[in-house]
Amino acid sequence: MLERKNVLVTGASSGIGRAIALRCAHAGADLAITYRKNQQGADATAREIRSLGRRAEVLRIDISREADIQSLTAQLSRQFARLDVWINNAGADILTGDGGRLSRLQKLDLVLAVDLRGTVLASWAAVDLMQKQGGGSIINMAWDHAIQGMEGENPVVYAAAKGGVASFSRSLARDVAPDIRVNILAPGFIETAFGEEANPKFRQKVTDMTPLRRWGKPDDVAGAAVFLASDDAAFLTGQTIMVNGGVVM
Repeated sequence: MLERKNVLVTGASSGIGRAIALRCAHAGADLAITYRKNQQGADATAREIRSLGRRAEVLRIDISREADIQSLTAQLSRQFARLDVWINNAGADILTGDGGRLSRLQKLDLVLAVDLRGTVLASWAAVDLMQKQGGGSIINMAWDHAIQGMEGENPVVYAAAKGGVASFSRSLARDVAPDIRVNILAPGFIETAFGEEANPKFRQKVTDMTPLRRWGKPDDVAGAAVFLASDDAAFLTGQTIMVNGGVVM
């Protein structure tokens, strides 16, 4: 499905990004993956990709830094003849660990810098690269509840960034068509670190309100990403796929 394609996945050291990178490799793609702090996780992802007989280049970048984005583009141009798919998965964690202990304003500044501004900068870089090579596909990560809203400090902050990602991506899709496709993945409740650490009552509440009666898995999102990256989605641009078991429709 992705044979002879070169794919970049940002934030691929764990969770959804790791699952997307591995699923792309299983589909026949060669990969460039990025990380910011978790080099051990990124190296583990790369080893698994290589065990499948696919190429894996590991690059360290901070998606919120313009200089890092420029460096990433330069490295991709040197290492690959062309880049077919650029997947902007990297995002800030304001739910677990140190991120969960930030103030409301600190959380807002972080997700706007990484999830929104970082996605915009990376998307512009992808467009510049793909226009020179004659086309490509960009996939950006939003959030299903940005469409209908959700109460709580973290959801309110998260919606500000992810709603911006979705709106930006739709406008960008119109701006760069027909040579470049831009689509959006909007995961719901997925069993990443946040889901694994959630208290049992909340986990059961999510299961009960999900029509498919379970939490999503990173590989559920990865399957949708591979579809959007493939030629099977050649007539899709500006579209949002919500991978959420039907919580938001």
